[in-house]
Amino acid sequence: MDIAKIEAALGRLEELQSNHEVSIIKLSEPITSSAPQDVRQRASDASNASLDGPTPSSLEADLAHYTELFSKLRFSYVEQVTKEKFIRAIVGDPPLIVTMQENLELEKENAAVKSELKTLKLEVADMVTELEEKGRQLSRRYENVQLETAKLREIPDKATELEARIEELRAEQDYPGSKPHLNLPLAKTQELISRRKREQQELARELEALQSKAPRKRKEADRLKAELQPLEVKRHNSMSAAREAQRRKEAALGGVADDLEQRARWWRASESVLKQALDIKGSG
Repeated sequence: MDIAKIEAALGRLEELQSNHEVSIIKLSEPITSSAPQDVRQRASDASNASLDGPTPSSLEADLAHYTELFSKLRFSYVEQVTKEKFIRAIVGDPPLIVTMQENLELEKENAAVKSELKTLKLEVADMVTELEEKGRQLSRRYENVQLETAKLREIPDKATELEARIEELRAEQDYPGSKPHLNLPLAKTQELISRRKREQQELARELEALQSKAPRKRKEADRLKAELQPLEVKRHNSMSAAREAQRRKEAALGGVADDLEQRARWWRASESVLKQALDIKGSG
């Protein structure tokens, strides 16, 4: 993976994005700048608000608003022109007289023009629908490009980390004595993996068996602990009583206890000497 090429591609992409920034505000500038100043001043507050911060929904609302205005304006224009022609025809000298045949021909011509206009309207509607669909597709593609660009920016750092990790692994392979299992052939490596898997399965079975025995051992330990607690209390009481008896005995005898102990040692020594002497005499 060539990080330099990725960085160069990122630089070109960022330059293109900075030179061709796509936004609703940029797209609406030709429409808003071409409108006369007095017309924009006479626009409603909602229209002014939508021009200040246009959004897709606000642009659709403006389109519906202006479509209705143009329909009313066209109707008023046709009505005014018709009235003007009718008045000129009446007050003219000589007055304009239209025959029945001329009306029929005019009606045919109007029907043909209306049919052609209807066809053009349908073509325009299809064209608008197609443009809207292409706009949505371009919007999705633009968002996808932004997402892919963000991912592309993360690639150099990840590539650097991977290269550092590769260098660490290569350094470990340079010292086969530390980890000899990393330099095994493929067959031995697969054999080692199979043996480790069997050992893992055996350990898992032993662990499962021990886990099944654990509740019973825990109950037995609780029972032994319950039995041992009274014995511990009894032993503690016995040791306390023995120490207390020893203390009382020593307090009652005072220094006589030491004298008696010395006399007992002397008698035991004398007894041992006499036994040895008697054994010697008997043997003689």
